[in-house]
Amino acid sequence: MYKVLLVDDEILVRDAIRKKIEWNKIGFELVGDCENGRDAIEFVQNNSVDLVLTDICMPHVDGMELSRYLYENYPQISIIIFSGYSDFEYAKQAIQYKVSEYILKPVTAKELTEVLERLKKKLDSIRKEEQKIDKLQKVYHNYTKNEALIIAKALSRLVKGTQKVERSMEELEELGISIRGTAFRVVAADIDIYSEWCENSTNGLKKESALMSFVVENISNEIVEDYQAGIAFRDSDNRVCMLLWTDSPQKFREVVPKMCREIQEQVSAAMNFSISMGIGRYVKSMDDLSESYESAAEVLKYRYSKGIGIIIDCEQEIKEGNFLELEPKLREIASALRGSDEEGVVELLVEIGKWVKQRYVSRNKASAYLNQVLHVIHRAVSETNETFELKESLLSGVAEARGIEPAMKMTIDYAREGIQAMADSGRSSAERQANLAVDYMQKNYGDPELGLNQICDYLNISTSHFSSIFKEATGKTFIEVLTNIRMEKAKQLLRQTTLKNYEIAEKVGFSDPHYFSIAFKKTTGMTPKEYAKGNS
Repeated sequence: MYKVLLVDDEILVRDAIRKKIEWNKIGFELVGDCENGRDAIEFVQNNSVDLVLTDICMPHVDGMELSRYLYENYPQISIIIFSGYSDFEYAKQAIQYKVSEYILKPVTAKELTEVLERLKKKLDSIRKEEQKIDKLQKVYHNYTKNEALIIAKALSRLVKGTQKVERSMEELEELGISIRGTAFRVVAADIDIYSEWCENSTNGLKKESALMSFVVENISNEIVEDYQAGIAFRDSDNRVCMLLWTDSPQKFREVVPKMCREIQEQVSAAMNFSISMGIGRYVKSMDDLSESYESAAEVLKYRYSKGIGIIIDCEQEIKEGNFLELEPKLREIASALRGSDEEGVVELLVEIGKWVKQRYVSRNKASAYLNQVLHVIHRAVSETNETFELKESLLSGVAEARGIEPAMKMTIDYAREGIQAMADSGRSSAERQANLAVDYMQKNYGDPELGLNQICDYLNISTSHFSSIFKEATGKTFIEVLTNIRMEKAKQLLRQTTLKNYEIAEKVGFSDPHYFSIAFKKTTGMTPKEYAKGNS
């Protein structure tokens, strides 16, 4: 039975819910009811509760405050909120506080019963998993006290070569373990979820890694024994190793990878996590076991490029990717950036990521190459925007990324930022040049020779580029802006002076008075004489 606390400031609502729900029938027990969140907090502090049903709007402490308190102090307690408030902000807060259900009033007995039955299935699953973990912890606790731990330490010393083989063999013989064969291999298996290679790895999870490696060890031993191939043991840092031996190396070449795949599959089915496995080289003498172990451990570094859940056999050809093949990509990236070709830049970077994933590449080599890529991006963008930065935090972030995919994402994001910075700089530069041009026209409008070439010589810019950026910045052509400036000055002179038309035309940059009159009427809808008369 799951214990339920009901919280609502309306006694009629509490009575209705208490009476209409067949609590025991659906696996729940109503252990109390409170009229506000403050009383509910006190009740929870003094009583065992699995589920809280609460309204939102209540005096003293409302439902959201209560949910937050439970989330922070009693995260194991499930919460169902029922309220007349359908505001989205409440729903967002409910999600934030891991509220199981959010039900709008009025709540029917049928609806609440369905919600409770659905929640019970979830709670049953959680409880079952907790019981499973508890059982494993008890077994693990007992295990650490028995001879299996002694065996594991002896095997570890043997495969790592930290103790003379003769002494290790004596220890193992005394423990009832006999190793016989003409060829040997060591397999190293790491739990991905607890490793530096997995995004989900946290300190909290790492605390459980010893227990989980115990599970991997048990499964591995069962399968290895079925194949009569050797023995599995838990090494330091919760790595599981297998010492394998045979008198038929050729047959064993097929058996070992098959055996490893079976272990992976059973671990995944039993515990829902992945393991990565490195299969060490064959050695003919136990004196060389450390070579097999080191080769098995070494290939696990390729999780950076290959991803988690891998099996790598050292007997197969492993050719590391040579980043010299990608040197031309650096020039192509710089060229695409200078052309503001975002699609082209992203495509090139995606190709690099695919190249790395298809090869055996270590973190150090990949991060060194990506460091070059980031500097190429920075230099190309800085040519246009000097303020564009390459922060140390990005360089270290790429270098420390758990795999090639997050590293490439950071690199692509930086390239996109660079292209945006170039665009922003281009716009600001265009606006600055357009403003300078307008200012020059304001000062030199009386020059009848003032034209596009003169402006471009002043700005040291080509006429075609200037025309493009000027229209983009002002929304008008050069001639339109210059004509408007001249007409405004002409209107001012017509209002404030008694100058003749030809004199005004000359002062505002028109050598032909007749053409001035035509331009003035086209702009204002009046002749200069009509304008002067209407504004006198």
